Amino acid sequence: MQTFFIAPTRQNVGLTSVALGVVRLLQRQGLKVGFAKPVAQDSTGIERSAHFARQICQIDSPTPISTEQVVARIAAGQNDELLEDIVSICMQAGHGADVLVVEGLHTEPGQSFASRLNVDIARSLQAEVVLVANAAESGAATEAHLMARQFRSEGHLVSAILNKAMPDFDVAAAGKELDDLPLWGTVRFDPALGAPRTLDVARHLNAEVLIEGEIATRRMFETVVAARSVPEVIERLKPGALVISSGDRDDVMLATALAASNGVQLAGLLLTHSSKVDPRVQELAKLALSSGLPLLRTDTDSFGTATRVHSVPSAVPADDSERMAAVLDAVAEQLSVEALMAGVKVPASSRMSPPAFRYQLIQKARAANKRIVLPEGDEPRTVRAAVICQEKGIAHCVLLGKRAAIEAVAAAQGVTLPPSLEIVDPDDIRMKYVPPMVDLRKSKGLTAGQALEQLQDTVVLGTMMLAVGDVDGLVSGAVHTTASTVRPALQLIKTAPGSSIVSSVFFMLMPDQVLVYGDCAINPDPTAEQLAEIAKQSADSARAFGVDPKVAMISYSTGSSGTGADVDKVREATRLAKENHPELVLDGPLQYDAASVREVGQQKAPGSLVAGQATVFVFPDLNTGNTTYKAVQRSANVVSVGPMLQGLRKPVNDLSRGALVDDIVFTIALTAIQAQAMQA
Repeated sequence: MQTFFIAPTRQNVGLTSVALGVVRLLQRQGLKVGFAKPVAQDSTGIERSAHFARQICQIDSPTPISTEQVVARIAAGQNDELLEDIVSICMQAGHGADVLVVEGLHTEPGQSFASRLNVDIARSLQAEVVLVANAAESGAATEAHLMARQFRSEGHLVSAILNKAMPDFDVAAAGKELDDLPLWGTVRFDPALGAPRTLDVARHLNAEVLIEGEIATRRMFETVVAARSVPEVIERLKPGALVISSGDRDDVMLATALAASNGVQLAGLLLTHSSKVDPRVQELAKLALSSGLPLLRTDTDSFGTATRVHSVPSAVPADDSERMAAVLDAVAEQLSVEALMAGVKVPASSRMSPPAFRYQLIQKARAANKRIVLPEGDEPRTVRAAVICQEKGIAHCVLLGKRAAIEAVAAAQGVTLPPSLEIVDPDDIRMKYVPPMVDLRKSKGLTAGQALEQLQDTVVLGTMMLAVGDVDGLVSGAVHTTASTVRPALQLIKTAPGSSIVSSVFFMLMPDQVLVYGDCAINPDPTAEQLAEIAKQSADSARAFGVDPKVAMISYSTGSSGTGADVDKVREATRLAKENHPELVLDGPLQYDAASVREVGQQKAPGSLVAGQATVFVFPDLNTGNTTYKAVQRSANVVSVGPMLQGLRKPVNDLSRGALVDDIVFTIALTAIQAQAMQA
């Protein structure tokens, strides 16, 4: 096992964010990573490093030693015993891992022992050291270079990461200052990642919450102290603004309510001087005040309140996993994969881990460079997902909708539409697709008038764009039903050569590997022939996304032990799949535990190449498949990506109507990769 020790050069370098960002990047490379923060230093009572390692990175990080215990041990001259306990914690964290990342101690005031203890821990672990410097401070590179000498004197290999770099930071000049110290990357400062939730502001102020609204999800990007006239205030009523005002400013209350009613996602309204909104004003603004706008109250004056708001701690609270996940992704994306992996001396596991799957998904989509149409162009989550895909180069998205409506949706969310993001007005292109649609449906007697009427539906319009090759794929379903998305595809795109059925798979991101479940969304009761085809489609999908397919045909009975129509169908499907596709590693019928648990598989199906190690699970019917995927997803807190449709001539994918923005982004990436595979 290889060990990396992450140490700071000074205070406030963002040590936890960088340490877990390194973990995130290593996981994306398919490595099994352990993590330890052996000495707790968090004054909140929760060691956030270990907490976020468990919550976000899915690593069982052990409980650290408290700072008080460390101080007592050092005072008693028990340094050797202390180091033994620290090494024990780290070895526990690294059990079974390819790489262990250990976060060192912050160099805080009153803890003069921290720097020396960092050196001693690194020496005891025989670790390679990664120094983290604050690039926002002058002389950061020089500090890193000087501290490297201290660790190198103990025989350590040392690298550096520069964090919090401002836009004008000169990376080339810093590299010269680092001299022979390898640089793993420079992480740019992003103020958006520092935005606290309105909930965090309320906690910091100990404010009274009059109306909770979306207090746990809205974020504060700026404050608006309503000390001037309303026209001066209005221009600052933007998404993420926290309006600070005394309750007797009825004009400000109404302006804020009007902005909220127009869909502007304000961070909240904070009343000062222990004031209240006039009941008559509150009645008039009740629609706005029930739209998710948080309403808080504090007893200090407006200036004092604003001053206190600006002192909200910058550390990410333990219950804000969303923000911390965004921070870790930002760090991981800006570190150099080449520099980091050059220092890794262990091979990656053959199993596809969830972080590696997500990383490869994005990388493959970028390489594919496909054009994906989004028929629900003015749906808020879809707009945000399209912006993310455009900015990150995941796909070239085409939003169908009126530009004014889409721009209004983006503005209400505080989202800036990139100039390169394509917006197409359906009214401008609809007539173009009437003739080809009539031609595609001529066997059904479709007339031009009927085609024009059907093309009023943006899903049908987007499907025609795909049918004639104007786009490479389609993603819909955030507000449409599965039938509304799939039916036009079956009518206009039709099945791929060699396919007689359209099915689906979910990619289940289990804690330590990715499994493929099919079919859990489309076919209620497939025949044996159809099940055999679903097995082939699912294996191909798994392989296309880096999962080595070992296909288990799932039933309530394993092998030849059971009888009945249902198990006979699976048995026949297994025979047909092996006969038609002898290249597949496939077995069945297998019970779920025999397919997934090695010990059970060896007992119930000895000699099977699939039992106990299946990566693709083909369920006998929709009732079994859909129930199983939802049970695993919810009870085991597993992320599922999909459903991804398979068997179509061109890629069309359906979303859950409860899909999150990230779900839409990953589905767009899936669709781009499918398009590339189909064209290849």
